[in-house]
Amino acid sequence: MGTIVDVAAGAGSFTTLLAAVEAAGLTETLMGEGPYTVFAPTDEAFAAALTSLGLTADQLLADTDTLTGILLYHVVPGVVTSDQVAGLTSATTVNGANISIQASDAGVSLNNGQANVIQVDIMASNGVIHVIDGVLLPPTE
Repeated sequence: MGTIVDVAAGAGSFTTLLAAVEAAGLTETLMGEGPYTVFAPTDEAFAAALTSLGLTADQLLADTDTLTGILLYHVVPGVVTSDQVAGLTSATTVNGANISIQASDAGVSLNNGQANVIQVDIMASNGVIHVIDGVLLPPTE
């Protein structure tokens, strides 16, 4: 079993996420011991977020401070499986900000519908990936 980065690369639907992780200098971190729980936006989620932000992928990748903040807002320390996520109302991310969690019979959404969890418990050697259909934007100060 590979690391979070290896597993995401093998999945094929996280090209933008992996490019962002590399641009932000976080590849080694997410290949490290961890463990981490990553809420991983799909390429489609990134495309929609870029459109709503009025940015190109290149513009986002060039703004490493913003990029790093956004990426770390998708990472929770430790392994949090889908069963555990469903029992939480929030989780503190690596960047220090909380994401809110709403669990219902219809599934799990984050930050009041900013993203929905669409695939769960993709295990990696250093954590777990939950696939989401939106990009979570950290709260602005």
